[in-house]
Amino acid sequence: MDSSSSSSKSEIEFECFPMFRVLKGGVVERIAGTETVPPSDVPQNGVVSKDVVISPETGVSARLYLPTAASPDRNLPLLLYIHGGGFCIESPFSPLYHPHLVSLVSTANVVAVSVHYRLCPENPIPIPYEDTWQAFLWAAAHSSGQGPEQWLNHHADFGRVFFAGDSAGANIAHNMAMRAGSTTQHSDVAISGIVLVHPYFGKNEPDRLWDYICPSEVHNPLFNPAADTNLSNLGCGKVLIFVGGKDFLKNRGLWYYETLKKSGWGGAVEMVESEGEAHVFHLFNPDCEKAGDLLLKFASFMNLD
Repeated sequence: MDSSSSSSKSEIEFECFPMFRVLKGGVVERIAGTETVPPSDVPQNGVVSKDVVISPETGVSARLYLPTAASPDRNLPLLLYIHGGGFCIESPFSPLYHPHLVSLVSTANVVAVSVHYRLCPENPIPIPYEDTWQAFLWAAAHSSGQGPEQWLNHHADFGRVFFAGDSAGANIAHNMAMRAGSTTQHSDVAISGIVLVHPYFGKNEPDRLWDYICPSEVHNPLFNPAADTNLSNLGCGKVLIFVGGKDFLKNRGLWYYETLKKSGWGGAVEMVESEGEAHVFHLFNPDCEKAGDLLLKFASFMNLD
């Protein structure tokens, strides 16, 4: 290979700093979100965790969380959590998300499945959505008590299931509830609500990242809920939205809130603003007072009828 060919392949085709860049040779370089921490069978804040493979063919997997105080005679709400990172970085195994899920599970007293979906841009839209749906179907298959994971068989209440996520993960959580509202699969599983933390949605305008990972699809209902003629069929009874006062996506969260209220959907939607806080501040500064407030509100939402 001559030097000119090598040089061209190292040229940047697309960059979304500080997350990732794509070189003209097709190589994806992730700038952030690649570090991992292991699960723990030794309780952390009263919570144990383990990793499971959901699909060996695709690599879809999850990290499961269980409070050590869980008892087989009292099933707990089931949370399916979807991490953020612009669809392109991070995982449930990262040092940002693992402690967050430990704290959330400990505070809310829930069982959690934190989904590891395949990342864009190598895996184009809608693969992250399809992978997350596959993870949900895998979890739902335990509703009979005959699934492969005993934590779910013995401790999860499939009549109280929640989807939640932050940023791009919040987008996916919304779309999982939309899909749940249009299917009759697993009629014994009830989606109680969704929690959208600093959600990444589109409006009727270009979005540089979305346009790259899903070209010419600004009106795609996956990204733009207002373009979904079935929004009123959102498959849950309540929605909690968090926005940050200084979050660059704040207006999109407000817009989603207003769009959902006007859609004819019959559920209850609530929005909470963390004044003065930036995007996913609670992950980077989990010990601050407002992160604690967010955690408590998130937890109480899953435990109120």
